[in-house]
Amino acid sequence: MAVIEELIREEESGSLSFGNYELQTKTKKDGFQFMGDSYKIKTFNEITKLEKNGSFVYESVPGTTVHNFVASADRITFDVEGDQDAQLTLELEPEQDYKVYVDEVYVGKMKTNLGGKLILSAPLEENDTTAVVIEKVE
Repeated sequence: MAVIEELIREEESGSLSFGNYELQTKTKKDGFQFMGDSYKIKTFNEITKLEKNGSFVYESVPGTTVHNFVASADRITFDVEGDQDAQLTLELEPEQDYKVYVDEVYVGKMKTNLGGKLILSAPLEENDTTAVVIEKVE
């Protein structure tokens, strides 16, 4: 896959793709409209951060490119790309258990903190993507 030159875009599948880890300076785009919501992206080689309607959604350190991001009340799926391993942080429901899969491998059940943050590692190598699936445990 490739970085998102326009920083954020809607895919034909109805998903969202964002981020450009190849940028050397912090670049942002605000007010991107998608499915009735307003998104803000900040991205470069050190960090990628996505906000929806002013609230935190996703962050990676170092920066990444995310392809086909789809979020519902009980499931989030996306492919993440970068040139080195990254720490991903997502905001979900507070103090809730989630099953986490990385490249179709179940890595375990994780619980969000009081603020709803879920933190995981993504093994990344240049020119490769890692699939992430997070499912709410009922």
